[in-house]
Amino acid sequence: MTSFPEIVINHIQQILTRYWGYSTFRSLQQEIILSVLDGKDTLALMPTGGGKSICFQVPAMAKEGLCLVVSPLIALMKDQVEHLKAKGIPAVSIVSGMSKNEIDIALDNCIYGKEKFLYLSPERLSSDLFIARLQKMNINLIAIDEAHCISQWGYDFRPSYLKIAEVRQHLPGVPILALTASATPLVQEDIQQRLDFKNGQVFKKSFERKNLSYIVLHEEDKLQRMLNVMKKIPGTGIVYVRTRKKTRDVAEFLIRNNVRASFYHAGLSSADRAKVQDDWMKGRVRIVVSTNAFGMGIDKSNVRFVVHLDMPDSLEAYYQEAGRAGRDEQKSYAVLIYNESDLIESQRRLEMSFPEVKAIRTTYQAIANYYQLPVGSGKGVSFNFDIGEFCSTYNLPVAEVFNCLKILELQGLVVTSESADLHARLRVTASSQELYEFQVKNVKIDNFIKIILRSYEGLFDEYVMIKESEIASRAGLSIEECKSLLKQLSALKLFNYIESKDTPQITFTEERLDLKDLHIDRENLADRKKRYLIRQKAMLNYATSFEKCRSLMLVNYFGEEARNRCGVCDVCLQRNKIGVSDLEFDTISDRIRLLLLKGEFSLDELVSKVEDHHESQALKVIEWMIDNSKIKYVRGNLLEWVENSN
Repeated sequence: MTSFPEIVINHIQQILTRYWGYSTFRSLQQEIILSVLDGKDTLALMPTGGGKSICFQVPAMAKEGLCLVVSPLIALMKDQVEHLKAKGIPAVSIVSGMSKNEIDIALDNCIYGKEKFLYLSPERLSSDLFIARLQKMNINLIAIDEAHCISQWGYDFRPSYLKIAEVRQHLPGVPILALTASATPLVQEDIQQRLDFKNGQVFKKSFERKNLSYIVLHEEDKLQRMLNVMKKIPGTGIVYVRTRKKTRDVAEFLIRNNVRASFYHAGLSSADRAKVQDDWMKGRVRIVVSTNAFGMGIDKSNVRFVVHLDMPDSLEAYYQEAGRAGRDEQKSYAVLIYNESDLIESQRRLEMSFPEVKAIRTTYQAIANYYQLPVGSGKGVSFNFDIGEFCSTYNLPVAEVFNCLKILELQGLVVTSESADLHARLRVTASSQELYEFQVKNVKIDNFIKIILRSYEGLFDEYVMIKESEIASRAGLSIEECKSLLKQLSALKLFNYIESKDTPQITFTEERLDLKDLHIDRENLADRKKRYLIRQKAMLNYATSFEKCRSLMLVNYFGEEARNRCGVCDVCLQRNKIGVSDLEFDTISDRIRLLLLKGEFSLDELVSKVEDHHESQALKVIEWMIDNSKIKYVRGNLLEWVENSN
């Protein structure tokens, strides 16, 4: 890496302190920032809560121009934009659900205004409107969040991410920073290749979380075991389940057992989601029971435990969700509770995740009919999408439709997103002179307009988020009366008032196809299913193995070479009880395995053949191996190796 003068290092330090209030960078942050400032394409692997956003926000602030941030998560984009604006940093996001006029103005402000950050979803990258404006923007950095989505080997592949490399052709010399919390070595290589890295650098923060104790519990009565965990571990926590109904059921169980709990999922209204999050952040609620919709972008450092009552589909997903515990580096726990029904359910999910081609085609046709979209139209158009209402209309099973939509996303035909949760927006469309003349002639509404103009800045330049309740209160009106006046002003073309929107979205990323032209790539589908199965097997192996250190299993999965046991997971704690060192344990257990692979031995014979070790050590290791089903008794007092016990 280039040796940077002290003035540059001091400059980025000042930016960090001025805007974020930190006196020092966290591990690897400064190195990543300097790599970007050196113009190097950079891949940063940092675990959940590792401070990834600082790595692109600071260098973008240190340079002239605009940072382009690509992210698939609408809620995270909105959250970061609001945080930046609160610090006095101009930023804007373009998400599904915004009008063409809003997008137009936002892009113009990125060219001619003072915006420092433009957040947008990957499917927006290839639109003609964006490409035409992009070439006029002074882009200083491209930041790619959730970069594993670009890899077909990744657990969350998004075809729209493949457009990023095409965008680079319009921005020669602009460095790229790809960020992810979880990527295997294969995915890391794929990210760099697909983003067309030039002289790239890779920075990896260790996947090891020394303060996090990984625990796996095999238990039929999951709810009672979860309750026992919460009684033993003080502090706040998250419980992850797979279904929306289960979030409510588990939260109600906890409340009945005197645990302050709430539930969260993407189907709740924005007001309800915000209340749950606020209650949890401020300690009014101890536990949030949630689907995987909860946790992204939530900066709560003192989460003491994360419990999974349902098994995730991959170790990538598990590591990311479990990693929301203990960000303050204090002792914390990641607990997975499973039973035999989870193993059966995992097989059912495998089949459900890859529906028949006929079902996929039926779903596509139904969606096109639902929105009355003619063949050859609809590219880039977003619609409000309530999957329950849609399935009810066409009498289709929700789970099957959900998985069909995932396949259609992989085909690059549509993309679905969580609730847009767009606040009401307002912009003055008349000139200041036209508005003044209207106010003079319409005294009754003059005061209402003055209240709006005094309450919000920038209304003549861009769409501004408003709260109708605030305007109504200041004007002495009901909220409905306020909305009615705003609609009148909009009809008169003096203002453009856009009401709030809080529904999931579906976007057609390509023109609507005639059904005869809809070809599902069966080979690609089979390949995806094979990769899904590999990830699922790794997850199941993690859950059902009680021999290898949990932390070692995770870091090895992500390609990190680590040999020392963590000493604090359930496997290590059990091993620690026998009082044998790692070296002694490995030596004795290897010797026993080799002996039993050749034949059966009595306990006395085995102990006698474990040379150079004290008899008590050999007995402890053998007892552990029996307890953990590595070896077993057969025909009375003979021991044999258990097949597939590795």
